[in-house]
Amino acid sequence: MSDLQRANRNMTWKLLAIAAGAFGFGFALVPLYNVLCSVTGYGDQAKLLQKVSAIEHPDVNRTVTVEFLTDVASSGEWEFRPVKRRIEVHPGELYTAEFYAHNLTGRDTVAQAVPNISPSEVAAYFHKTECFCFAPQHFKVNEGRNMPVRFIIDPAMPSHIDLITLAYTFFDESSRVTQRR
Repeated sequence: MSDLQRANRNMTWKLLAIAAGAFGFGFALVPLYNVLCSVTGYGDQAKLLQKVSAIEHPDVNRTVTVEFLTDVASSGEWEFRPVKRRIEVHPGELYTAEFYAHNLTGRDTVAQAVPNISPSEVAAYFHKTECFCFAPQHFKVNEGRNMPVRFIIDPAMPSHIDLITLAYTFFDESSRVTQRR
């Protein structure tokens, strides 16, 4: 066996080991995420509910406007909008906002909403206890329904912030490009 063949064989084994490691790491991400959530409390709904119940005194002297924006990914045929475009809230109180989604794709499908909040510094003070964005939403042909998001704003949020924008982009999961093997 020549030196070139030996070098090629060694390189092939190294590349196979890297590919196997990357594949294994992909499967380990979900358990690692769950451990991270349990350690930090980030994304753990039980801990968020505990945090909400720990806030005892809402700040009724302060009003914050929460504005809701929606968008549909270009590949989907949906009606997606907030039921109310904006609401006035008091930090420390639990609120519910509703969004309406209507499947216009002509088939049963699954959709997922991806949230965004601004200004970005608000993310640490804006706590969703329930949200349609936490899980994919299954829709029958032509089905429309209201979907809630329940949230609380921590009274410790900086006082200069009086407007929060919560935006959602709605993606039709069946329109995602998948790789065939």
